[in-house]
Amino acid sequence: MQITPEILQKLQNIVGTSFVFTDDETRNHYGHDETEDYVFPPSVVVKPASAQEISEIVKVANEYKIPVVPIGGRTGLSGGALSIHHGIGLSTDRLNKIIEIDEKNLQVITEPAVITQVLQDTVLEKSLFYPVDPSSRGSCFIGGNVAENAGGARAVKYGVTKDYVLNLEVVLPTGEIIWTGANTLKNSTGYNLTQLMVGSEGTLGIITKIVLKLLPKNSHNVLMLVPFYKAEQACEAVSAIFRAGIVPSALEFMERDAIDWAIRFVDGVNVDIKPEIEAHLLIEVDGNYPEILMLEAEKIMTVVEGFQIDEILFADTEDQKNALWRMRRGVAEAVKSNSVYKEEDTVVPRYELPTLLKGIKEIGNKYGFKSVCYGHAGDGNLHVNIIKADMTDENWKTEVPKGIREIFELTVALKGTLSGEHGIGYVQKNFMDIAFSTSQLQLMKNIKLVFDPNNILNPGKIFPDTH
Repeated sequence: MQITPEILQKLQNIVGTSFVFTDDETRNHYGHDETEDYVFPPSVVVKPASAQEISEIVKVANEYKIPVVPIGGRTGLSGGALSIHHGIGLSTDRLNKIIEIDEKNLQVITEPAVITQVLQDTVLEKSLFYPVDPSSRGSCFIGGNVAENAGGARAVKYGVTKDYVLNLEVVLPTGEIIWTGANTLKNSTGYNLTQLMVGSEGTLGIITKIVLKLLPKNSHNVLMLVPFYKAEQACEAVSAIFRAGIVPSALEFMERDAIDWAIRFVDGVNVDIKPEIEAHLLIEVDGNYPEILMLEAEKIMTVVEGFQIDEILFADTEDQKNALWRMRRGVAEAVKSNSVYKEEDTVVPRYELPTLLKGIKEIGNKYGFKSVCYGHAGDGNLHVNIIKADMTDENWKTEVPKGIREIFELTVALKGTLSGEHGIGYVQKNFMDIAFSTSQLQLMKNIKLVFDPNNILNPGKIFPDTH
């Protein structure tokens, strides 16, 4: 559907002329996220400032059958914010206020365009803790975290975004504005519309306010970096730590190339690694009593010493801790700076991590590609970066998709699934038949049509092209 002068005028009447953009620079800016090198500019970018304005925009879109794509911080890795059918790119940039911090009930009400780290830092000033911390927390929006059900390093102990969302204000694709639940810790009243929205990737509604549960902040943590001579043993150690009765606040796996590239990419990180080391685990425990944390750290040491490891590095100062976390959070950018790549977001029961890692390497050898693996090993979430390096363009185009399909088939065979935190979006949708039957996919599509009968909201995402 072409954006005619009549439609443009209607959009300008809703949000004001200065918040409707048709120039190429703005359209291209909002036409990409962090998903490989894809660029799909919307026909027009609109920046509303309220739920009411969004409601009016989607009513216009329904009238003319124009696609609408919600666009947040554009840090996604599955193409969820790409305007693949052009139409209206609905930027949430102006909905960027923290509305209320309820210290008595440990809750916060926020608009969707608040940067996640800003939200964390703001509630921390009141001794409150929002633990969900995706690697892009310094630039991603909390609304996008909700739409994708983002995780992060501390999901292993504290859970993911869905575990903190109590209630949502949402503009439905037909223009109605609703609240999905209640600002209570328990709610057994009707269908759980809140959790249906969480992780729906902008296909069922546009989130305009979010009520999040908070926790009291912890006072202390211990962080250690454990080098392993064998990468598969690092994966084996993950399950062993939990079987020993320890629940770390973070347990991250980094393959050798990942940590090498990150050290070169991130300033201020100095880690001496022997040539024989294949992988590291970054392990954190947290709480309020240092003596208990040291006992837990000693128990972890006892567990990992049962494997082939080198000397464990303990971060003694806040600067050292921050440097190690910058290294871990910098892995994705480091890989991106080194090569053209595709990133997959596999997740399996954590005991199956060694089998998954071994299988990924075998599949790479079969199809001629190299992979760099890292991720949230504590909850079985392994990010697989497939590196183009010196592969021909033809093999990159034809062989890699076959390899990705086999990786996902292996993941599902291990009782895992296609994505732990990045979502399906545009780039993974044609692999959904591996995880779901035709009946399951049709049921999901039917739910989509109940909310969005004209299929205007973020069309072309999640569902395979054949469904």
